Amino acid sequence: MNEPLDLHLQELRRGTVVLACLQLLRAPGYGYGLLEDLERHGFATDANTLYPLLRRLEKQGFLSSEWNTDEARPRKFYRTSPEGEHLANTLTTEWSALTGAIRSLTDDPTPAEEN
Repeated sequence: MNEPLDLHLQELRRGTVVLACLQLLRAPGYGYGLLEDLERHGFATDANTLYPLLRRLEKQGFLSSEWNTDEARPRKFYRTSPEGEHLANTLTTEWSALTGAIRSLTDDPTPAEEN
């Protein structure tokens, strides 16, 4: 593929995965299940990217976690904290504003005046 394009796409998607995780984890979820949910919603993410992200968001106070040992294989479940919900709401509002701004750039039929 086109390496410069791939790098730009990766940079564009990086922040969206944070927001997607905060939104999806409003209901408790564990890492592998979250990977599947992200994929299903169009946010293809590698496990080597997701798990450090979850730990970072937890350390920053945007996620909380607890271990479920009811099954044969213990799983760490994450949930968006109240601080994470506030961040998700703020990021969603900002994302909508940015989407509108980009749309205005691409939908405007008149080219920008040259100075």
